[in-house]
Amino acid sequence: MDLKRFLRHTFRPPWLIRRSFPGTVLDAIEKAVGEAERNHRGEIRLAVEDSLPPHALWVGQTPRERAIEVFSMLRVWDTELNTGVLVYLLLADRNVEVVADRGINARVSAGEWERVCALMEAAYREGRFEQGSLEGIRAIAELLIRHFPRPEVNPNELPNRPVVL
Repeated sequence: MDLKRFLRHTFRPPWLIRRSFPGTVLDAIEKAVGEAERNHRGEIRLAVEDSLPPHALWVGQTPRERAIEVFSMLRVWDTELNTGVLVYLLLADRNVEVVADRGINARVSAGEWERVCALMEAAYREGRFEQGSLEGIRAIAELLIRHFPRPEVNPNELPNRPVVL
């Protein structure tokens, strides 16, 4: 177990997440996701978590492992064409992970997802949480438009509102 990481997660005040992601920012993200999804067949979910619980830190759970867990918990995989994308932000580690369903991963490379994560992480390091989130959503939308253009019928299969865990 990494003691510095354990302390960083354990002693974060719970109000920090609301300072970074107040209701107005969540509203803007929700709106951006809805607008982006009108142009492609993908479904985007954003989940923000302040810190991991002690048992996850004790076993050394990585942000990627937690993102995969959240992908399942939020049922992002539950889309008709397997086109769900989860953007997971772990604030205590200042880490962004993108987990995409198998329908998308067959067409979008890991390097493309890594560029989206780097874009968002750079903005978040500067405290620009709203802008970083919106830039990330736009970048994901560009990838999805290229690989999964909008069909005539385009139902909204997952909620657009970001989840604060």
